Amino acid sequence: MIRFRPFRNDDPPAISAIWRSQHPSRALAPTMSPAVLDRMVLSKPYFDRRGLVVAESDEGPVGFAHAAFGSDAAGATIDHRVGVICMLMVTPHERSDEVAHQLRDHCESYLRGHGAECCYAGGHGQLANPFYLGLFGGSQLAGQLSSYDEWRDLFAPHGYSPCGVRRVMQLSLAGFRPPISRDLMQIRRKYVLEARLDPQPKTWWEACTDGYENRTRFSLAPRSPHSPCGQATFWDMEPLASSWGVHAAGLIEIEVDDALRRTGVASFLLGESLRQLQSQGVTLVEAQVDDEQTAAFALLVKLGFKQIDEGRILKKKLVAES
Repeated sequence: MIRFRPFRNDDPPAISAIWRSQHPSRALAPTMSPAVLDRMVLSKPYFDRRGLVVAESDEGPVGFAHAAFGSDAAGATIDHRVGVICMLMVTPHERSDEVAHQLRDHCESYLRGHGAECCYAGGHGQLANPFYLGLFGGSQLAGQLSSYDEWRDLFAPHGYSPCGVRRVMQLSLAGFRPPISRDLMQIRRKYVLEARLDPQPKTWWEACTDGYENRTRFSLAPRSPHSPCGQATFWDMEPLASSWGVHAAGLIEIEVDDALRRTGVASFLLGESLRQLQSQGVTLVEAQVDDEQTAAFALLVKLGFKQIDEGRILKKKLVAES
């Protein structure tokens, strides 16, 4: 008989073992231990043991699922209207599918009971990503990844509808050279790029979700007056990237002032940032763009990024419309 209960303090060794029992995937960090789980999941200030549901048999835990909430638009607080099933894993056995479906239902009940109006299948983006960055997905969380088969029949056939697509892009920095043109040479003469290690998080949510990672922010500013007009932020993709056998950096964001868009400034900013990362020993960079971000996608392609995976954003309404 399978029983379902909230997380207990003695569960981390069993949860770690369930994690390590999963099929290999580029989207999943194979290394999990109680210490890693504590540092990257359990220690977050909004962790609620009731949202981490454990399935157990008479022999012990056989699966777990983790439900939580996203952030408000300002990144200032939890938004209980937005639910996320962040993770769901079951040890391979004859009742795996049945246990997985029941874990999903328990997560939905938890979220609904705490005011969630909708539920996403997997974290995604920068506001619905409460847990598991660095352990799952890639440079960001991207919903249901094509490369991760374990959730294929768990959500879409059960009320979850697609509401977006994320392209996962990668660039090997072996032999990388920033593009060169007359316009980019003029930009080089007018602007200076500065790198800052471990920059101050912009919001409370950013501090909670990725503030513990090693990050580098490259700021672009005119030589005079020296006021930043663009920035690109990267993070050291550990421990996930270790399983790829590379030193990888993930692009979190790139921004330039509206007046400088389509002037080549964004291309210069990203190209020079990649060149500096290359000099620091980074061998691979990953970035993600939503399907409708055509300008960002074109910029990445121009610099040599190639699509290696795709994430579908799946969403289910938990509250019936009145």
